[in-house]
Amino acid sequence: MKKEHEISAPGPLEIFAAFLKLGLTAFGGPAMVAYIKDLAVKQKGWVKERDFSHGVALVQTIPGATAMQAAAYAGLRAAGPSGALCAYTGFSLPAFILMLILTIAYSHGQNLPAVLSLFSGLKVIVVAIVANAAINFGKKTIRSYPDALLTASGAAYIILNGSPVTVIILSAIAGPLIYMREIRKDSQGQSQSQGAFDRNFLQRTFRFGIAASACIAALLACLAYFSPRLATLGLIMTKIDFFAFGGGYASLPLMLHEISDARKLLDAKTLMDGIALGQVTPGPIVITATFVGYMLYGLSGAVIATLCVFAPSFVVLLLITPWFDRVKSNAIFRQAMRGVLCSFVGLLVAVAVRFAMAVQWQIMAVLISLAAFLALRFKVDILWVVIAGGLLSLLLL
Repeated sequence: MKKEHEISAPGPLEIFAAFLKLGLTAFGGPAMVAYIKDLAVKQKGWVKERDFSHGVALVQTIPGATAMQAAAYAGLRAAGPSGALCAYTGFSLPAFILMLILTIAYSHGQNLPAVLSLFSGLKVIVVAIVANAAINFGKKTIRSYPDALLTASGAAYIILNGSPVTVIILSAIAGPLIYMREIRKDSQGQSQSQGAFDRNFLQRTFRFGIAASACIAALLACLAYFSPRLATLGLIMTKIDFFAFGGGYASLPLMLHEISDARKLLDAKTLMDGIALGQVTPGPIVITATFVGYMLYGLSGAVIATLCVFAPSFVVLLLITPWFDRVKSNAIFRQAMRGVLCSFVGLLVAVAVRFAMAVQWQIMAVLISLAAFLALRFKVDILWVVIAGGLLSLLLL
């Protein structure tokens, strides 16, 4: 293991290869942050432990899948903006390829009796997964009566077919008003963690973020001219990623609303199949976007949906890094984010309820879902829960 001051400077291809290898086994969502730290800090010595901790604080504040953003930040610290891009791409590529293969297989065999039995069981496991995520999120977030009020309000609004984006915006506005006492306490002084970036590095990072934003805008403009339906898909996924504060699971309420409720592109049952497939692939749950894109518009849809569900949060990472110390220490911002995170607990509760309503329940389905939920509560790896549940579904449903 390298000492902290012995920081090497890898090339972009070396970073890509290292994160590609790590991405092949990237199961567990946010739990992968520990493995990213082990790779970048301990094994390779690319990043100082203090700086990686600074990055973890950043990625938990901005939208996007936590592990994906942590990989990008490690690449940024190791080799600048190009390193961030290589780490982000390498880490996500295995998930995209495997999800695409599984989706193609699903699209050709979804009406076979065995496949119907398999996914009827996987749907009830998805209900258990989302319910468990809501509990885990809630334990970390809900600490007071106002927290519970924001959570319940968000859940009720979504169950009544409201827009998650509306909930997020209103919660961000309500947070500073509800937590005014905490703002006064925070304003007395916050110590800033030192990112230790030099000015030239920050300028290059910000310029790269602006350039990446321009590329995304140009892509969507071209799609609007040549293929309006792909442009619409890209805009939907961009919107989902941009508002997905709190990690990959935060994308589920947004995806359910945009894909199934508002636009009727896929029904909730089919979307649940995509979420189930996303659990047996490495990478974040938001890789479900690949499934959605392919089911709607084939290979081109899969590529556009995946690109647009990952690109916005990557750009946000690049643009916010130069200002993060200042932003995260702002008392109003902190309480606005608290309101948003509370609302996401409610959104996850609502999604669990909506998914449960989409399932055709029978005794064995209830037992499988309950067993999956209990296994997740006892910290059984989600991959094994999905595999075991799928096998039981084939045998019993």
